[in-house]
Amino acid sequence: MENIYKQRGIFENRRNIERDGMGLVNKSISRETSHMNGIALTGARINAEYTIKSVETNNNEVQDFLFTLGCYEGETITVISILADQYVVVVKDARYSIDKDLAECIMI
Repeated sequence: MENIYKQRGIFENRRNIERDGMGLVNKSISRETSHMNGIALTGARINAEYTIKSVETNNNEVQDFLFTLGCYEGETITVISILADQYVVVVKDARYSIDKDLAECIMI
């Protein structure tokens, strides 16, 4: 069974599924959202205010773009809504729509 998961690209360590009386319950946070310096913005709750801990990316253009929006360490950010893979966020009293790739670079 484990070989089938590996062939399909599904790894058991990405999820910790536990059976309870009502059925299966997912008990873990995805690897995409957990990082050494905190949680990526993709794991944020809607309408909760967070402080940006860091912007983690190897692409200087992406880092510069996020900096021009006001996304840098110590700044507050709020996710207003998530539509498809677009995140509407508020930074410095301005609303921006960013895609999931940019949201994964912002650690909160």
